[in-house]
Amino acid sequence: MIYLFRLIILVLALANPLLGWTADVSATVPPISASSVALVSSVAAAPTASTNTATQRPSRVELALFAIGLIGAVYKPGGDNPAVGMDCSGFVRYVYHEVAGLKLPHSARALSKIRNTIAKADLKPGDLVFFNTMKHAFSHVGIYLGDNQFVHAASSKTGFVMVSNLDEAYWAKRYEGARRILPSASAASPPITPATNTAPTDSIASFAQ
Repeated sequence: MIYLFRLIILVLALANPLLGWTADVSATVPPISASSVALVSSVAAAPTASTNTATQRPSRVELALFAIGLIGAVYKPGGDNPAVGMDCSGFVRYVYHEVAGLKLPHSARALSKIRNTIAKADLKPGDLVFFNTMKHAFSHVGIYLGDNQFVHAASSKTGFVMVSNLDEAYWAKRYEGARRILPSASAASPPITPATNTAPTDSIASFAQ
């Protein structure tokens, strides 16, 4: 329930300027930069394209807000639910399942093999960002928020879901690329390949935070 409470506070703050939203949210969630909040807010305010599909896709801001609402959730190797803890790919899997109804693989490497590869300069909220943290490719994954920031289940060392910056030395050195799971409203959307690999690749990650 605490994660739902955090999400409700963030949604209300973004939706209603009369609530006096500021960057100080330390009373409810761990700190997140004002620039990321502003970017997510600007996405929320942007008009959305109409669609004739029976089920409308969730917006990027819905996905980003839900992910932000999980800040502080406990890290657990192999976990994919905030009730018991999550690792990096389990966190991504949970967010996309709850918001978009997609069943993604519980593996950072497997996640890197689906959907479109995108340039760093083209990153949008909701895109996946990948890192080499265990001396092999695509061993860590997070969800991009904007302004070079991403949210992720960091590691057993940090112990919880947190926000980091792509420009930080540790992450900049290990960045390996990005993928777009949630397409633009105007883009064609081939089906996601059903998850078959349930073994996490990030279960023993230990980062120099």
